[in-house]
Amino acid sequence: MQETLGVAGSGTIACGLAAIGARSGEVLLWARSDASAARARAAVDKHLSKLGEIDPDRVRIVTDLDELRAASYIVEAVVEEHGPKAELLSELAKHENENAVLATTTSSLSIEQLARAMGQPERFVGLHVFNPVPRMELVELVFPVQATPETRERSHALCRALGKTAVEVPDVPGFVVNSLLFPYLFHAVELMSAHEMAPEDVDKCMTLGAGLPMGPIALLDFVGLDVAAAIGESIGATIPARVQALIDDGALGRKVGRGFYSYA
Repeated sequence: MQETLGVAGSGTIACGLAAIGARSGEVLLWARSDASAARARAAVDKHLSKLGEIDPDRVRIVTDLDELRAASYIVEAVVEEHGPKAELLSELAKHENENAVLATTTSSLSIEQLARAMGQPERFVGLHVFNPVPRMELVELVFPVQATPETRERSHALCRALGKTAVEVPDVPGFVVNSLLFPYLFHAVELMSAHEMAPEDVDKCMTLGAGLPMGPIALLDFVGLDVAAAIGESIGATIPARVQALIDDGALGRKVGRGFYSYA
């Protein structure tokens, strides 16, 4: 079936998801305020300008949650914390149509627990897309045990429509990618600190020696140090003291112009 995509959120992941969704149909994006809606409009339009000839009007930005009733597949994409996600998912369950699939973009939280907050786990799924959404091919799909065959089929079909490759992964902290990735990123920080290496040198070793597109220190800045710490806590990893010190200083990475590197 052709889904009408709804996105609940107005941040980086939400705007990227709305933009790629517009390639195949109409998209509704919900923002909490007029100011958030204006920022989302600018971000979506920027993505669309890079994706080719897509009518920006295909993405309609709303501030009334009830307008998401028009969507057949709704993806929650707010801050990576259980409380805010669970609260919004509970609200979305009241505002969605009864046949809609409800998804979360969590990168590390328990899908079973969020499914309970949603209240109808048979229509729920973890849809972990990666940043930057228009460029990253993988989607980790995580289903609660109660998910119906229809929910599974529609989720796989949506990923195909978005031009993504879906892999079903277990509902474990961090799923597959983050459970493997973040211990490596944090170990890189500890190694760098212990031997007083420059971030550039650590990153150069991994890009030139391991063929990675981005070094671990630059990747932490790209993800956001606060987000990285939240993911680390959810998977039981130890947060390096140097990462925590930067967070305490407000140096959260690229999004604020400074982290391990300066982006001024």
